[in-house]
Amino acid sequence: MRLHLMTWPQVEAYLAHSTAIILPIGSTEQHGPTGLIGTDALCAEAVADKVGEALGVVVAPTLAIGMAQHHMAFPGTMTLKPSTLLAVVEDCLLSLVRHGFDRVLMINGHGGNVATINAAFSQTQMELDRLSPRPALRTRLVNWWETPEVMAASHRLFADMVGSHATPPEVALTWALHPDLADPHPLVPAVAPTGAFFGPADFRERFPDGRIGSNPSLASPEAGRELLKIATDEMTRLASDFFTQP
Repeated sequence: MRLHLMTWPQVEAYLAHSTAIILPIGSTEQHGPTGLIGTDALCAEAVADKVGEALGVVVAPTLAIGMAQHHMAFPGTMTLKPSTLLAVVEDCLLSLVRHGFDRVLMINGHGGNVATINAAFSQTQMELDRLSPRPALRTRLVNWWETPEVMAASHRLFADMVGSHATPPEVALTWALHPDLADPHPLVPAVAPTGAFFGPADFRERFPDGRIGSNPSLASPEAGRELLKIATDEMTRLASDFFTQP
């Protein structure tokens, strides 16, 4: 059910019986010394694909570059300006609406995207107000790692060492997808410091290895597989409710 693996007649046939679509979004940014640069996009895409398969809902290509300006002091990070990301999300939504999609669930893997995505939702609705007849559109944003059952499982598996960046849950999920890349070697300090930061240079000075409050050495492919199943089951219920509500 991946949009980019379908033909246009297949999409047209799908729209004859469903107007729902899932749009995963992540980021391309550093995730500490052992986390993959593509962690946020990989996690969002994996959950979205599983939910799409469970519900028979089309999944759009993942928006893999997000708003990651605060990570730019670490090599490999790529970022969009908030205004650029807003325009990208808005243009994607307007494209989908034009074809008849009117329920769009965005599964997000990066906290830095949230404010801009919500702004894009509002701006898209304002653009639709200019059209006559006005197309219907309902959007919802869900951060896969913040759903109640995933948060409970993360605490059970990793206690108070989850942290807020380069976390063991997200690292574990990527290792479940790519076990050959797993690198659970101990880090020093085991648990990274926490605190605020002001821009990319200050981020690297305060958190020199890129982690915030986390111990990703606790991650494992086994834990990642468990978290992916929990996230998929919970997100499938949320998505089903969203897609079927009147």
